[in-house]
Amino acid sequence: MLHSPIDQKPFPAMFTAQPSPCTLSSSTIQHVPTVRRSETITGGGRRIGGFTRQKANNVPGFQSTVQSKHQPIRTVISSEGAKLVEKSQGSNGSLASSSVSGGMEVRAAVTIRRKMKENITDKLEDQWESFMNGIGRGILLQLISEDIDPITRSGKSAESYVRGFPKPSNHPFVVEYAANFRVPNDFGRPGAILITNFLDKEFYLVEIVVHNFSPEPQFFPANTWIHSRKDNPESRIIFKNQAYLPSQTPDGIKDLRREDLLSIRGNGKGERKMHERIYDYAPYNDLGNPDKSDELARPSLGGNEQPYPRRCRTGRRPTKKDPLSESRIEKPHPIYVPRDEAFEEIKQNTFSAGRLKALLHNLIPLISSTLSSSDNPFTCFSEIDKLYNDGVLLKDEDQKDVIKNQFLTNLMNQVFTVGGRLLKYEIPAVIKRDRFAWLRDNEFARQALAGVNPVNIELLKELPILSKLDPAVYGPPESAITRELIEQELFGMSVEKALEDKRLFILDYHDMLLPFIEGMNSLPGRKAYASRTIFFYTPTGILRPIIIELSLPPSSNSPRKKHVFVHGHDATTHWIWKQAKAHVCSNDAGIHQLVNHWLRTHACMEPYIIATHRQLSSMHPIYKLLHPHMRYTLEINALARQGLINGGGIIEACFSPGKYSMEISSAAYKSLWRFDTEALPADLVRRGMAVEDPSMPCGVKLAIEDYPYAADGLLIWSAIKELVASYVDHYYSDPSSITSDVELQAWWNEIKNKGHFDKRDETWWPNLGTKEDLSSILTIMIWVASGQHAAINFGQYPFGGYVPNRPTLMRKLIPGEGDPAYEKFLLNPVHTFLSSLPTQLQATKIMAVQDTLSTHSPDEEYLHQLHNVQSTSIKDPEVLKLFENFSAKLEDIERTINERNRNIALKNRSGAGIPPYELLLPSSGPGVTGRGIPNSISI
Repeated sequence: MLHSPIDQKPFPAMFTAQPSPCTLSSSTIQHVPTVRRSETITGGGRRIGGFTRQKANNVPGFQSTVQSKHQPIRTVISSEGAKLVEKSQGSNGSLASSSVSGGMEVRAAVTIRRKMKENITDKLEDQWESFMNGIGRGILLQLISEDIDPITRSGKSAESYVRGFPKPSNHPFVVEYAANFRVPNDFGRPGAILITNFLDKEFYLVEIVVHNFSPEPQFFPANTWIHSRKDNPESRIIFKNQAYLPSQTPDGIKDLRREDLLSIRGNGKGERKMHERIYDYAPYNDLGNPDKSDELARPSLGGNEQPYPRRCRTGRRPTKKDPLSESRIEKPHPIYVPRDEAFEEIKQNTFSAGRLKALLHNLIPLISSTLSSSDNPFTCFSEIDKLYNDGVLLKDEDQKDVIKNQFLTNLMNQVFTVGGRLLKYEIPAVIKRDRFAWLRDNEFARQALAGVNPVNIELLKELPILSKLDPAVYGPPESAITRELIEQELFGMSVEKALEDKRLFILDYHDMLLPFIEGMNSLPGRKAYASRTIFFYTPTGILRPIIIELSLPPSSNSPRKKHVFVHGHDATTHWIWKQAKAHVCSNDAGIHQLVNHWLRTHACMEPYIIATHRQLSSMHPIYKLLHPHMRYTLEINALARQGLINGGGIIEACFSPGKYSMEISSAAYKSLWRFDTEALPADLVRRGMAVEDPSMPCGVKLAIEDYPYAADGLLIWSAIKELVASYVDHYYSDPSSITSDVELQAWWNEIKNKGHFDKRDETWWPNLGTKEDLSSILTIMIWVASGQHAAINFGQYPFGGYVPNRPTLMRKLIPGEGDPAYEKFLLNPVHTFLSSLPTQLQATKIMAVQDTLSTHSPDEEYLHQLHNVQSTSIKDPEVLKLFENFSAKLEDIERTINERNRNIALKNRSGAGIPPYELLLPSSGPGVTGRGIPNSISI
């Protein structure tokens, strides 16, 4: 364990005028044997990562007047350019030439970020902390050399308190402190700094820059919270911005590398505390709340019956009613994530604003339904349009009811205009240029290629279409879509010719949903089918839906409940066809959210992130490559477990599967998910949307050239692959260096055997023996975190914000002849259609959530800015050049995508009223833009 290097109290009860030690004589430098964790050192010192530290001598220090200049700092600093570092001039290649008797004077600049929004208490605490640091009683640094004494084989260290009052920087909310060391001439270069926080609370350390080591200052990027010693006596280890493979680690910091990883893993016991940074695994056993209500009990996901990726362990006590379920932390109380995974202040403010907006928009139908004693459906399309055009006005008497609740009153004051009007929804992109686009068949089909869920359409390879479900339970496997029905829709082309020319495609949700349909339809206000949709790719380059099959589970009275719908030119079939399309869209919305969005990106990335922290040192080059792609993911996933995918959460309330939502997600993980086909080219080949072609840039040729998601995605994929291959080649020059990298092998084994425990025995897991293997694995992870997530997330409001286009649930089955509702349908088909959609409350709730999920934060870090993110943690100029080339390539890709969107021959991208496909444009500003690829899954 790493302990604080000092036993004394952080400050005496009575202050004296004597200065605290901040400059050490050469006698303070320790030369002691490096020891193992199990060994004990006695004799007046305390051990830190293999070093023994004696009590510091009282040597007066001096105040540095040299300003520390830094690389860009995350969040509030990220927009500024790097400042030049004042270099100390030296000639001996190790230390600056400004030597003094007994050693060399070394200066450290410590950069700390404060809160942007401070209350009186925060400001008083800042003043107190500044005072404690000023007198040298707040922050202790211990400088660790990369070298060990060649004769004694002992480590070298020097220590100093931060001393002096903070010096303002060029960035708001950022201050700098100084610390001064004296080190001997043979100290070597510093490789790590141990930092102990004697203050009463944590602080955010941006970086430490050590001056007077030539030829240039030594950077120790941190961007981390430093816990208070009263919470944890262990010191934190901050490594220099130098990448080392395990075998290349300098002898002086080898023990620290191991110690740091051990401290991050924890012991798998006890409940995690908010200040900790412990990464461990747990199943999804915290989604239900059986202690609150039997209706909120949910099965644990993770195991043979309901497999699932693992989440980050929190260690809370089990529920009283179900010992296998973990008790919940309900909003607004925070749920544990390792401390550095939590949202930074700008992101937190943005996300909180989004949640606030969601709550307030929910008040629109909530108050209305309270007054009318029911949750009303939309009765006409103009009621939907009012959400964008007029907003909603509350009458004075309505506001009186709300004003009784002071909390709601405060919220209301933030969104009402002077006239008492609630904020309006922005007009979603799908209807912004053409209010009636959603009604057209070609737009319905176009969104399968260029919408928010373009990853489920497949090539239809053979007929008849057969189910893989057990026929003893689910009836005959043959689809009701026959060869004859298809041929009637092909304008004279034979089915054989259409199959041969790859003109038939399918959106098949039959097997995924049918096992759950009976349960879903037993829920109040839910009616769903398992669906199949056939598309025909016409010779003119247009994709047309031609047949929809909607199925219900068989019963004793009706063993075959499969209904087929085709185009019709009379009024009745016209409206029935629209209802059938709405049911398909509802299924598509559910599978998109639960499988493609949540499972395949959010949930499956979490084990990669946990394993990376547990097994790869922050000095490891692969950790440095992956680090920007892990930002905020654990936090947003924890918030999702708290309020979105939990029992009774937004997803259950607003999507067709209801309480079966996560069980469907688990079933998809069991039957469909595999790591190797998460690669974009492999996924396209698996779905028949591409064929392997070595002559093409990514080795595949698209079945439909005008497939915007795939065409743009392959550009992004290729750029990531090229960067990763060059990066891996740079660090792994020796052919055997992959297999001999103990951290890397442990990382990959843990991902397979712990993070995806339920899939650990699958034969499709890639080997990790060559540079090509590693490059392939890393490219998949980075693509999933960046391009893949962007393509299926940031279009949620642009496409789903207009409820008729993508209803997240349907409340009625399609009436057939003889049904009591059929006559009502004939008399008023619009009312039948609208009353089948989500209610006003459900619709506005999901619109608000989709608006939040589609919003870019002002502190977003985008893929094309990757080299800027890396610049503080990697100093190798060749590697930084790789990132610069990558950024330039993404800028070229953005220009290419914009040119494609202007090409009138690409009908899925351009045309009257069609929004351009921009979801894979790398750059974006803040807000709901329908474009931009962040580095990580941050919303």
